[in-house]
Amino acid sequence: MSSSQVTHFSQACIHGHSASSYAERKSRFMRWLNKIFKGGSNHGTTTNGQQQQQFLGDGNMAWHAPGLSADGRSRTENKELDHSMAVPLAEAPRKRNGYKRPADSDEDLARALQESMNMPSHPPYSSSQTYFRGYRLCGGCNHGIGSGNYLGCMGAFWHPECFCCHACGHPITEHEFSLSGKNPYHKSCFKEMHHPKCEVCHQFIPTNGAGLIEYRSHPFWSQKYCPSHENDRTARCCSCERLESWDSRYVSLEDGRSLCFECMESAIMDTGDCQSLYHAIRDYYEGMNMKLDQQIPMLLVERQALNEAIEGEKNGYHHMPETRGLCLSEEQTVSSIHKRPRIGGNRLIGMRTHQHKLTRKCEVTAILVLYGLPRLLTGSILAHELMHGWLRLKGYRNLSPEVEEGICQVLSYMWLESEVMPGSTSMPSTSTGSSSYSSSKKGRKSDLEKKLGEFFMHVIAHDTSTAYGEGFRAANAAVNRYGLRRTLDHIRLTGNFPV
Repeated sequence: MSSSQVTHFSQACIHGHSASSYAERKSRFMRWLNKIFKGGSNHGTTTNGQQQQQFLGDGNMAWHAPGLSADGRSRTENKELDHSMAVPLAEAPRKRNGYKRPADSDEDLARALQESMNMPSHPPYSSSQTYFRGYRLCGGCNHGIGSGNYLGCMGAFWHPECFCCHACGHPITEHEFSLSGKNPYHKSCFKEMHHPKCEVCHQFIPTNGAGLIEYRSHPFWSQKYCPSHENDRTARCCSCERLESWDSRYVSLEDGRSLCFECMESAIMDTGDCQSLYHAIRDYYEGMNMKLDQQIPMLLVERQALNEAIEGEKNGYHHMPETRGLCLSEEQTVSSIHKRPRIGGNRLIGMRTHQHKLTRKCEVTAILVLYGLPRLLTGSILAHELMHGWLRLKGYRNLSPEVEEGICQVLSYMWLESEVMPGSTSMPSTSTGSSSYSSSKKGRKSDLEKKLGEFFMHVIAHDTSTAYGEGFRAANAAVNRYGLRRTLDHIRLTGNFPV
C-alpha cells in the first residue's frame, strides 16, 4: 500500500483599482476645495467667465471653478465654508513675535490649506513621466500598472492578463488558485497535472478519511489504481499480474485465469507448440554439462488437470497458492492440450484435449506446465521443473524444500537471464544447438517481451516465501561465489549450500 499527499495551496487574489480610485478620492477633495474658493478675489485670470486651470498636487489633475459671487452661496454652503476655513487657519504658521498672522486674503487661505495638508503649491515638473502615489510594477511583464484593475497576490501586483496559469498559459480569473513552487495554476490544471489517476477506471484516485490520496501500486510495473479494485473482481493477468483496464478487456482462459493481450502475443497454447522450447532448454542444460540421459515427456495442461496431478503426487513441495508446473514422479492419466484454441471475442474457443497415460520408467514420469503463458514464463517454468528431474535422476535424495526449490529457481533465473540480457555469463557456450537457438530468438524478441522477462526475473528475486524466496537467495549467493558445479557437489555431500 502506498499513500501520497499532494501539496495544494489556495491563494486568494486581492482585486483593486490603480489610478481610477486615486482620481476619485482627489475629485472629492476638489469639490470640497472648490467651495472654499468660490467668490474669492481675482487670483489668476479668467477667460469668458471661467477661471483658468490650476494644477494641484501631482500635476496631472485640473479643475475649473465657475465665477460665482459670495451672494450666490446658500446658507449651508456658507456654514461649510466657515468650518473649512476655521481648521486650516487655526494651524497657520505663527510669526516670531508670537501673534497669529490674519488670513486677510484668499492667497493666504490657499497657502494655509496647502501647508496644513502637506501639498505642494506647484506641480512637480522634475520628471517627464508622472507617477501616482504607490506606483506599481507588474510581476508578469515588469511594466507599470496604470489606470484600471490590478491583482495583488504572491507578494506582487499583476495586470489581470499577465497573471497566467503555468500549465495552460491562460489568465487565472478565479478568486483562488493553486501554487506549486513559485508557479501558479488553475485549480483544475493543477489537479490534472499532479493528482494521480487510476489506471484501471481512469478516474482521479479519491482521498481517504485523513485527506490523503491513497492508492495501490504494482512494485514492478508501477501501475497505480484505487484500493477498491482489489475487491471488486477486476481481472488480473495471470502472467504479468497487471489489473485489467476498463478500456481494454483481457482474454479469459476459461479456467478462472485471464491473460492480457501483451502477454497473449507470445503465449504458448498447446503441447506441440511447446516442444521446440522444451528441447532448447534441454540443450541449455547440456551446455552446462548437465545432460539428462532419459527422455522425460512434457505436456501442456489446463489448470484443473494440473491440480488433479498435484493431488495424486505423493512427494514434492508445491508453490501455493498457484502452481504452474509439476515434475511428476507417479503414474497417472493426464489430460493435455492437443489442439490450440482460437480467440473468439474475449474468450478461447475450439480447444481439444487428449488423455495421456503416464507410466513410470524412471524417477521422473513427466513434466507438466500450464498452457496459455508467454514463451519466457513457460520457459522459466520448464527450466525449474527440469532441474527437479535432473536432481532425481542424478541421485540427489532427501533435500529440504529450501535447498531443492532454491537451486531449481537459480536455474530458472539463469535461463531467463541468458534470454533477456545479451552477453550474459549464464549463457552456455558448449552447446551449439543452444547457442544458435537462443541467438535466433533474441533477434526476434520485442522490447515488450524483454520487459516481461525482466519482470519474471524480478518475481523470482523478490519472492517472499521460505522455500522459493529465501531458498533462491541462498542458492544464488552460493553459485555466485563458488560456481554452479561446486555448489551442486556440496549439496550432494551435505544436503546444504556452501557458505
